[in-house]
Amino acid sequence: MYATERQQRILTQARAAGRVEVAALADALAVTPETIRRDLTALESRGSLRRVHGGAIPVERLEIEPTLASRSIRHIDIKRRIAARILDELPDGGTVLLDAGSTTQAIIELLPADAELTVITNSIPAAAALASRPGISLYVLGGRVRGVTAATVGDWAEAALADVVVDVAVIGTNGISAARGLTTPDQAEAAIKSAMVAAARRVIVATDSSKAGDDHLHRFAQLSDVDLVVTDADLSDDVADELRAAGPEVVTA
Repeated sequence: MYATERQQRILTQARAAGRVEVAALADALAVTPETIRRDLTALESRGSLRRVHGGAIPVERLEIEPTLASRSIRHIDIKRRIAARILDELPDGGTVLLDAGSTTQAIIELLPADAELTVITNSIPAAAALASRPGISLYVLGGRVRGVTAATVGDWAEAALADVVVDVAVIGTNGISAARGLTTPDQAEAAIKSAMVAAARRVIVATDSSKAGDDHLHRFAQLSDVDLVVTDADLSDDVADELRAAGPEVVTA
């Protein structure tokens, strides 16, 4: 059994039982306790499990949302590859809706200096980075700013999106699965993401493979609402096929 398969089984069991224990997992999977501890550490680094004494519990029991700062230092190379692939999907001179998140920041960092786009965003860091770009016509959605994600949310932002149509929306997600679609821990964040999906002719989801199989409290879109999922090569073929069967094209970077 490959490490990714073993970790997915551990995660599934943790969600079903509410917790997992190192000794029991080692016996069930016929590996050493040290191997299980490494698996739990890897799952915790992805934000899927929280380590506790002797085992781990799924984050759904805690619903502790990682901050933008903590997410920005995870999987940096992967996020840059995903961002580079998404740049190929942005229309020259078109309108782009950028969700808040660490992958969005990677896209902005890689955006060519001579890029010409109309950009609408609810990300305060994204707006700050784009404000001085001569080829960018920038619109910032108003509303309450969530400190965790530095994103504007609420009625003001949602009302603004109700009256626009954009060529492409690039959306981040905390969880993605064929069964549950796209999910996030926060209700207000889910509402603004849903409004972004509704405003776009084409919807692109940017997510690293660690989010696959994670289901959080609030769903903001079905996979049938998505045109393209851009992720990394660690996504297993079986999971990729399940996502494709639910609607979107899935590519790895």
